[in-house]
Amino acid sequence: MNARTNPEPVIRFDTKIAVLLREDLEPWQRLNVTAFLVSGLGSQVPEVIGEPYEDADGVAYLPMFRQPVLVFEGTKETLKAAHARALSRALPRALFTSDLFSTGNDRDNRAAVRAVGTAELDLVGLAVHGPKNAVDKVLKGARMHP
Repeated sequence: MNARTNPEPVIRFDTKIAVLLREDLEPWQRLNVTAFLVSGLGSQVPEVIGEPYEDADGVAYLPMFRQPVLVFEGTKETLKAAHARALSRALPRALFTSDLFSTGNDRDNRAAVRAVGTAELDLVGLAVHGPKNAVDKVLKGARMHP
């Protein structure tokens, strides 16, 4: 039976996964930042990961998020405010700073973030997961990515 004819009820989620990108990023940067950010959530919030996939021939594929990832954009100020709200709500979060575009490996990425105080981080991306209403409050002022 395919997904269109499946009589089981549609699954609704009480949580949300969201990525907020700074509006002035180049297209390749938007994709790169989004991929990095969601990898952080998947590694530390195991309940967001679904079951592995398998095609009709029995070939196995990795599990993915069990719910959609919504992508938003906003100004540098919107991103800074969202970061502060995510911290105040203690939501699971991942960040990407402008410094990470000039590093080439995970060790240097962590060192670049560690070298800057929270209030001075030059954020270009933020991913959050949590209850829908809390994530919506974090994203106040952001708009859906076109």
